[in-house]
Amino acid sequence: MSIPVHLSRKVLTLVLIRHQQQVLLGMKKRGFGAGRWNGFGGKVETGETIEQAAKRELEEESCLRVDSLQKVGLLLFEFVGDPVMLEVHVFSSRHFTGEPRETEEMRPKWFPVEHIPYDSMWPDDIHWFPLFLKGSKFSGFFKFEGHNTIMEHSLQELDTLPQ
Repeated sequence: MSIPVHLSRKVLTLVLIRHQQQVLLGMKKRGFGAGRWNGFGGKVETGETIEQAAKRELEEESCLRVDSLQKVGLLLFEFVGDPVMLEVHVFSSRHFTGEPRETEEMRPKWFPVEHIPYDSMWPDDIHWFPLFLKGSKFSGFFKFEGHNTIMEHSLQELDTLPQ
């Protein structure tokens, strides 16, 4: 399986908040991924670091603030027919301030780790989310046809993430 190098990349963030034996997910209300449970995140704006973008997106979408994030994963997504590959930097935190509140974009909800709603999430999540839940670092590649069919994928559990 080869990852295409000819595609341009769009850098995105994804933040997953844990509290005790729960994970905070948000129901995406509009835009890309609407109707699916997901972490919080989005595009890196000009002048931001990837981590700054992750913190900003988390606050905009859930009203939570974090002082620090731990990078836990790097995921690449190719969509057949789309010349742009998505490069998603996955972060996590157990330390946050505020209460999750619904925003124009997301409706947050806590899920027990044993009841993650995989059937209402992106199809790739069932592959890498268990690595996140057990505290592993990971990298992966997923090639989609449309938004529901994974044509090929690779996933590695890592000791450390490449910088």
